[in-house]
Amino acid sequence: MDTNGLTKPANIKQKFQLVKGDFTPSEASDVIMSLIDEKINFHQKQRLQNWEQDHKSDSDEIDDRIDQLEKEKQAVKEFIAGARNLKSNLNINGILEITIVDNQ
Repeated sequence: MDTNGLTKPANIKQKFQLVKGDFTPSEASDVIMSLIDEKINFHQKQRLQNWEQDHKSDSDEIDDRIDQLEKEKQAVKEFIAGARNLKSNLNINGILEITIVDNQ
């Protein structure tokens, strides 16, 4: 494959609407917990891959991120429980913003 003609895209930042709408507390919990759990799983796999390559690898940064996500997960559960107690629905506006960064 010839990569000599590769150029940077005109847009280096894009936004993608992943989740949008009103949800019951149960639906909101399913959507948000799935996203958080997937991200935790990603980091756990990353940590395992690093360990397989080097048993002495430092996983502190990954461990900190997993801990942070677990705390966010608990905060979301509490927030959704509050909405459930109020018998209210939740509006979710989940936008993912991706930016191309220069590796040099």
